[in-house]
Amino acid sequence: MLDRKKFYIDGKWVDPNKDNDFDVINPSNEECFAKISLGSKEDVDKAVIAAKNAFESWRDVPKDKKINLLETLLAIYKKKFDIMSEAISTEMGAPIDWAKEVQTTSGQAHLEDFILRLKNFNFDKQFDKKSNNHICYEPIGVCGLITPWNWPINQIALKVIPALATGCTMILKPSEISPLSAIVFAEMIDEAKFPKGVFNLINGDGAGVGTQLSGHPDIDMISFTGSTRAGRLISKNAADTIKKVCLELGGKGGNIVFADAYPNAVRDGIRNVMSNSGQSCDAPTRMLVEKSIYKKAVDEAIDEANKIKVDLASKKGDHIGPVVSKIQYDKIIKLIKSGIEEGATLSAGGPELPNGLNKGYFIKPTIFTDVTNEMTIAKEEIFGPVLSIIPFDTEDEAIKIVNDTSYGLGNYLQTEDKEKAKRVAKKLRSGCVYINGKSADAGTPFGGYKQSGNGREGGVWGLEEFLEVKTVTGWN
Repeated sequence: MLDRKKFYIDGKWVDPNKDNDFDVINPSNEECFAKISLGSKEDVDKAVIAAKNAFESWRDVPKDKKINLLETLLAIYKKKFDIMSEAISTEMGAPIDWAKEVQTTSGQAHLEDFILRLKNFNFDKQFDKKSNNHICYEPIGVCGLITPWNWPINQIALKVIPALATGCTMILKPSEISPLSAIVFAEMIDEAKFPKGVFNLINGDGAGVGTQLSGHPDIDMISFTGSTRAGRLISKNAADTIKKVCLELGGKGGNIVFADAYPNAVRDGIRNVMSNSGQSCDAPTRMLVEKSIYKKAVDEAIDEANKIKVDLASKKGDHIGPVVSKIQYDKIIKLIKSGIEEGATLSAGGPELPNGLNKGYFIKPTIFTDVTNEMTIAKEEIFGPVLSIIPFDTEDEAIKIVNDTSYGLGNYLQTEDKEKAKRVAKKLRSGCVYINGKSADAGTPFGGYKQSGNGREGGVWGLEEFLEVKTVTGWN
């Protein structure tokens, strides 16, 4: 049993103000493998004071020194790559190969990219050649960073690294369900010798530490990734202090498969949804298929879903692991049953445990066909390995169905007609549109429209989220 009850505050590992133990569960076997402590108001206040004091000097540290520290952190990250991967695999159920190849790699990639962006970022510039006005980009101040369990180090890197790079100080609250990766990251920060108080870590739940952070008068900004429901609560709690709130929330992505799509478009779409056990906010969980190829696409989807193996996260190989918790498992099973009750055709998978797995939060890759966009499974974010397939007749109808949602994070489309791809992409109401399975390059902005959030993470846009813009007249 791992004891990880201490918090990282003001450059030291310290005991919580009071005991409030929390069991961290391995979702592959439903057993507790670590204990953390959930923080209190006193812990938050202590961390905020440390961050506020550190801000006065950290904001003025020259850019080259910040880059040196971040490069030191990158070297330590590479050295402890396997330790991070083990933590992620055990705490949230990512198969160990997937944890190494995708999860942990994402954190390293963000670190590398933000270092590059920082080197080229100009914090001071003239407004234009004919003006005596000067524009300053300045750190916003003390930041509360609240990260999710599904992509733990990915989201930590997308928040902590740009906050550090721009001269902000911070308190990180990772998900209490997957806190070990954040603790490993805090150990890296400590080893890199960032000034005390610049980075602080407190474990806790949303109702406790999350609420204390979002309402705290001495916190200037909240950056949150998680559910839309929690995003609403954070926005309301932050309103009285008029702090900046950046939200990256849920999604219900559509994947339009036109009749002229490339040969493996359907199979690739299935793999995309099922990866990470369906626990990705921009997963294309609604597949819209042109009617002329609908039957063929359904047959391919069923065949591909049935090929996907489900097994323990500790095992090597190409498979998906469990979903993260009993709460998530029960929610997903309930939604699968609602699909059956509302008349969708269950074509693959279902609510039963996969063969040979009698313990753990495992769910079969599940395909519903003959779905309409009014069904619960087409409207709610399921956050599990579940796909709904919806037929369509025309391009305009497909666009209308995809946009008929309160979300707008990531949408997808498959066609070999380049002009059609561009035309449709422009009409889809989402922060990201992926054409023919092409992934986003490092440094591109990620975020959503509508109830999928209001901020952008990654690259220059990720730096700018943590900056105030100041106009100074008479500079020249």
